[in-house]
Amino acid sequence: MFDSKIKIMRLSTRNQLKGTISSITEGSINSEVVISLPGGTSIVSVVTNAAAKNLELAVGKTAYALIKSSNVIIGVDVQKISARNVLTGKVSSILEGAINDEVSINLGSGYTITAVITKSSVASLELKVGVIASAIIKASAVILGVD
Repeated sequence: MFDSKIKIMRLSTRNQLKGTISSITEGSINSEVVISLPGGTSIVSVVTNAAAKNLELAVGKTAYALIKSSNVIIGVDVQKISARNVLTGKVSSILEGAINDEVSINLGSGYTITAVITKSSVASLELKVGVIASAIIKASAVILGVD
């Protein structure tokens, strides 16, 4: 029985993108799930068929794409890459650390994705606020959640 007094889980994952499931392709072991965000951006996740069934995933249902900032790679002028998710926008902030920097990219429509990358990568990519950059995430690194 569901207890209405139970609080919803809070997560340490900074990147929590809410959208609508636009397609599900089931394989023999895994399913590919595409979540459409407002503004036309899509996120692809690969989960086991058991997870898809347990979450009761269905086209049209609301879902959350959860991505750890350490699983986000940043690229500039990305042409071709095997990762299914290449989300392009403008760098909106860079928080400098001793070894790593936290880079946030505004994807539009109220969505931002954050990556933690090395200071040397920030320098070699010449990242600054306002620069066009892409957040790159493998589909297997995208965790799905539902209400």
